[in-house]
Amino acid sequence: MTALSLPGVLTARQLRATAEHIAAQQCASGLIPWFPGHHGDPWDHVEGAMALAVCGLADEARAAYEWSATTQAPDGTWPMETVWGDDGERVTDASVDTNQCAYVAVGVWHHWRLTHDRRFVEAMWPTVRRAIDFVCDLQLPGGAIRWARDAAGVRHEYALLTGSASIVTSLRCAMALADLVDDPHPDWELSAARLAHAVAVHPDAFEDKSRWSMDWYYPVLGGAIRGAGGRAHLAARWDEFVVPGRGVRCVADRPWVTAAETAELVLALDAVGETESAARLMRDIQFCRAEDGGYWTGWVFPEDDFWPAEKSSWTAAAIILAADALAGYSPAHALFRGTGLPRLLEIADCDEYCYVHAGRSADES
Repeated sequence: MTALSLPGVLTARQLRATAEHIAAQQCASGLIPWFPGHHGDPWDHVEGAMALAVCGLADEARAAYEWSATTQAPDGTWPMETVWGDDGERVTDASVDTNQCAYVAVGVWHHWRLTHDRRFVEAMWPTVRRAIDFVCDLQLPGGAIRWARDAAGVRHEYALLTGSASIVTSLRCAMALADLVDDPHPDWELSAARLAHAVAVHPDAFEDKSRWSMDWYYPVLGGAIRGAGGRAHLAARWDEFVVPGRGVRCVADRPWVTAAETAELVLALDAVGETESAARLMRDIQFCRAEDGGYWTGWVFPEDDFWPAEKSSWTAAAIILAADALAGYSPAHALFRGTGLPRLLEIADCDEYCYVHAGRSADES
């Protein structure tokens, strides 16, 4: 099989260099930190593993997933921040993020689509099952997922739109894995339907983070809004976030373009058939590429400078996954389009159902 390339944008050699940049940051334990000396988190770690696998760095990807399996707590969680140092790993933030925990399901399904390695799936299935059970247990009556549990074990009572939208994809991947290993979880199907409804129909159920571009495009990227509705959703705030010729702002009112958000918007556009816009953005963001294959996290203007002075592993990973989607290269390239994933259940009167299912009435919200 030839190596991943994106003609006119990135050569196979360049993309391999980007994957090797990620691998060079991987710790001996298998953890992929944000950049050398910094912490890693469970979500970005898995994103890095996915990118490594796409580019053929199989040993490094397996080491990353082994880290996820061996460091998971019995309740299905990982801490938000883990740092590798001379004395091994230490937790620097013991809080737990539901979206970060759920994303392991996306990574394992992605790896299955790439390799069809049944033994890998069976080995990782208990890890996925525990993580998703934990996440679903933090679902609010209206369908949204609480965003975190603090270090003392106290659950936050509010939800974040970006995280919940991402969990829609995680739940669908978990459902697909459950079918694969013949361990059905109909409760996950109900949780996914309720969650997707909240994301698509009730943005007011989440903390207001509308300044951030992720809250704009993640309902599409996560699969809660698709088709013509998804295209209209992205068009509605395009001019607020997209800087022509440069990429996507991280925050609407800040002069800061970030490469990872741009790559994720590429994936969202690809998922709703806006391939020309996706390809244009992918070309635009290449000015953030460094000589060693890494990508600067962001760029500020009018100073015309890269900021912060870091080349984050998760930014490089997002670029690789976006390139794979546009090139149609790997067997997993269409994951974020929802190809091969179970459809979301359609529940009549979903608002009423959400509260009845939770033992409450809608007017108690």
